Amino acid sequence: MSSVPAIRQSAGAGAARAARRARPNVGGYERRPGIVTYVLLGVALLVGIAPIYYTLLLGSSDPVAIAQSPLPQIFPDASLFQKFGEVMNSNAFDFWQAFRNSLIVSTVTAASTVLFSTLAGFSFSKLNFRGRRPLLVFVIATMAVPTQLGVIPLYIIMAKMQWVGTLQAVIVPALVTAFGVFWMTQYLEEALPYELVEAARVDGASMFRTFWSIAMPAARPAAAMLALFTFVTQWTNFFWPSIVLNQTNPTLPVALRLLQANYFVDYSLVMAGVFIVTLPLIILFVFAGRQLVAGIMAGAVKG
Repeated sequence: MSSVPAIRQSAGAGAARAARRARPNVGGYERRPGIVTYVLLGVALLVGIAPIYYTLLLGSSDPVAIAQSPLPQIFPDASLFQKFGEVMNSNAFDFWQAFRNSLIVSTVTAASTVLFSTLAGFSFSKLNFRGRRPLLVFVIATMAVPTQLGVIPLYIIMAKMQWVGTLQAVIVPALVTAFGVFWMTQYLEEALPYELVEAARVDGASMFRTFWSIAMPAARPAAAMLALFTFVTQWTNFFWPSIVLNQTNPTLPVALRLLQANYFVDYSLVMAGVFIVTLPLIILFVFAGRQLVAGIMAGAVKG
């Protein structure tokens, strides 16, 4: 049977629509979503945005009202923008310095994680060397080790190198992750044929040229997903930066802690700060959400 695009070219749009209506539904892939699907998607959307909306409500509320009721009002009011201004002009920390620090840490770690994880994934999936499988198993096994177990030795190393209080102490331990190596290995195992690598080597390409010109383009969907996840993880990371950074050089999540006074916590001000920290991630997902979904689906199919 001819395909719909071929019918459109030969017989016009009307014949293509008729062919599309007459085409049998194989495996249910072309079935239009029903009302139940839209209802479930609407419920999922409401559940997803509910925490963000609740943050806006608390950010525009009076601290006394928050203490009296968990839902002080139904809609946010204009005082929310006043709280945004108080956060950005706070005397407790330099907001734009914290914003710049978060941007530097998230961008550098996302780029390095993609590069090093793709290099490792290419090596584990396409190169034959002694101890390849045991080494890959060891890398995967490190994902089972809780982060808290490595805090003390890692802090001692940072102190020995005199990096405590600097961004290097946050960036260097996050340059590559075991999850990134595992993810790129699994993806390149299926997405990059051995024949393509061997053809590049026969043509005289070096190993790095083969990686850069053959493996990197093939890994682009998975690399985009890994970069987005790494950026979000580092942007919201609080545990390790709160230990190794001080009050004069914080990232945004660490700086929010400085909004709390010793004996009184203005939760409306803190919630306004939480929304400001979350807002760049919302913008990022709006513009890069399609690439993220494509990367996840590609990994699901290839894996």
